[in-house]
Amino acid sequence: MSVTETDSEVRSSPLALAVLSLLHAAPLHPYAMQRLLKEWGKDNVINVGQRANLYKTIKRLLQAGLIAVRQTERDQQYPERTVYELTEAGRLAAHNWLTDMVVRPRNEFPQFPAALSFLMMLMPDEARAALEQRASTLRRQLSAIAATLASLEPTLPRVTLMDDEYVQAMISAELTWIDGVVADLGSGALSWSYEQLADLGAQMAPEHGIEILGPAAD
Repeated sequence: MSVTETDSEVRSSPLALAVLSLLHAAPLHPYAMQRLLKEWGKDNVINVGQRANLYKTIKRLLQAGLIAVRQTERDQQYPERTVYELTEAGRLAAHNWLTDMVVRPRNEFPQFPAALSFLMMLMPDEARAALEQRASTLRRQLSAIAATLASLEPTLPRVTLMDDEYVQAMISAELTWIDGVVADLGSGALSWSYEQLADLGAQMAPEHGIEILGPAAD
């Protein structure tokens, strides 16, 4: 099996890239991988909460030949642990996946834009209250990230903290936008009603061959 064939058989994912990246530094067992990702704060950008997902990812990488079993550790205090190491194919895959993820933007379909596309289902005062709650949460997240960066920047090189910088920038931008929308909702510059939306739907329906039915008879 060639390196190219192996690389193409496994779909890249943030968790798979994380496993390969950790093994690039040293052989590890799954528990150590999960612990390191959490200690380094990478669980803010990579879903490592469920160990079952980590084991599934490791199994896929092992079957594809991107990682290999180095040894099995036995200790009276812990269950048997399998230590994995990176193969040459895995080293090449990690480089290719990382480059591709950096180069190519993807539509990842996050929940918030999907919710915004149907915000008209809430009344303006409800939407304003919901957005204010979200803004409060975002401010707490920004404070936590700022504290993390302040504690780590003196000891770690900036390149190891790029994910935190990015998340901080994205949250800041979202918060600025939400604050503007909340202000427009408060001043009345942004408003809507069910009657307006019903009229808009009635105007658009004939274009798509949709028949708008009246209220049901008693």
